[in-house]
Amino acid sequence: MVFNSYLFWAFFALVYAIYRALPYRRQNVLLLLASYVFYGAWDWRFLSLIWISTALDYFVALAVHSKRNIRLRKALVSLSVLINLGFLAVFKYYDFFANELLGLLAEMNIPVSLSMMNIALPVGISFYTFQTMSYTIDVYRHKCEPAEHFVDFALYVCFFPQLVAGPIERYSHLMPQFQKPRCIQGSDLSEGFYHVLIGLFKKVVIADNMATFVDVVFDAPLSQLSGFVCLVGVYAFAFQIYCDFSGYSSIAQGVAKFMGFDLMYNFHMPYFAVSPSDFWHRWHISLSTWLRDYLYIPLGGNRKGALRTYLNLMVTMVLGGLWHGAGWTYLAWGLFHGSLLCAYRPFERKLQSSNSPNPNKFVNGLLVVLMFHLVCIGWLLFRANSIGQACDMFRLILTDASWFEIAHSPERFAMAWTGLGELAFFAGPLILLELWTETKKNMLQLLYVHWVIRAIVYAYFLLMMLFFPPVNEHVFIYFQF
Repeated sequence: MVFNSYLFWAFFALVYAIYRALPYRRQNVLLLLASYVFYGAWDWRFLSLIWISTALDYFVALAVHSKRNIRLRKALVSLSVLINLGFLAVFKYYDFFANELLGLLAEMNIPVSLSMMNIALPVGISFYTFQTMSYTIDVYRHKCEPAEHFVDFALYVCFFPQLVAGPIERYSHLMPQFQKPRCIQGSDLSEGFYHVLIGLFKKVVIADNMATFVDVVFDAPLSQLSGFVCLVGVYAFAFQIYCDFSGYSSIAQGVAKFMGFDLMYNFHMPYFAVSPSDFWHRWHISLSTWLRDYLYIPLGGNRKGALRTYLNLMVTMVLGGLWHGAGWTYLAWGLFHGSLLCAYRPFERKLQSSNSPNPNKFVNGLLVVLMFHLVCIGWLLFRANSIGQACDMFRLILTDASWFEIAHSPERFAMAWTGLGELAFFAGPLILLELWTETKKNMLQLLYVHWVIRAIVYAYFLLMMLFFPPVNEHVFIYFQF
């Protein structure tokens, strides 16, 4: 079940009708069962992994909290982390690294036989694994008390709005909401409707329509491309992945809000960032803060000198890249973003002042444009089928001088301008809306304008979904992570 399907909304309507008729303790049981049905619809066999992680971390946290022996507490939390990461290693990384090792040994004429697992990646495993790991670590650090009720904790692990693609919620934020009655007000419904509507608009209208052009560009032989086509393809992917992922996060927020729950914002207009640090405060916020709190800071953060800080940044971003998938392109993407953080670090204070409430708008605009293009270089690495393809397309963007020569290749010229026109048509109004929202410093600013203006914007979202559905529906990109 995906959020942009009729099946999901029929499922949610049934769950919601029953949910509103129950007291909150029974609501939790209902949501837990609904979450298992929701996840089981993908592949019921992988429910066993969720059950193991849930039981493991529930009982480990209780044991860690009750023990006073420091070595025993460390051993218990280490056991939890190793088992959870072990699941990731087996299902997400084993085949990739085994295949690479076989290739390397073959080059050295060393005959070795390794069996491949060839198992489909469980949907959402990276998200719920990091969520449960943060819980046991926080209990170990005395930052939260362990869960009293197993049902509540199980629901925290697999709450269906954010189960398969986040946000990665912290126990201290989400669990208290399961432990008390929910009072659903009119403002919750209006906010939820806004999140769902803009999320569906981003996914259905922008992301899926851009996906068609992006697939054509990245699947074409290099001889059929020009630098202009490659550049437009990268721009299109930048908005495809942003609208796809932020669209999912928005719908998850809206669905949760309908039921009286508050999920964190996972995106905050990331393409208006002025620096790499600013970008990671705006993009996939739940992952970037997780990596900061559970990896970067424990490694030493910026407390052990400049060289160690740069090393910690690189290690954090490389592992963040690998979190997205087992592939050299993801590793390169992590290295690239780590390098950007290191390169910008000496200038961060000045850049933060340029992003203050009264910045020099011209300078700030240049910084935003520069940062957007640097992020796009990263997206080229992220989307490319190989490192070689990314390098070839980047070289073509930089060296091809025939961008605007119609006579050179009318087909490629038309392809590029068609893609650029589609990008402007579908994503342009969203950019204007987000620019206005950014100036107002309020993600929900549209809810506070006159109802006529809001109705016009909502009607636009609905009509665009009605008249410009994508040729092909695409699964949410981050389901594969």
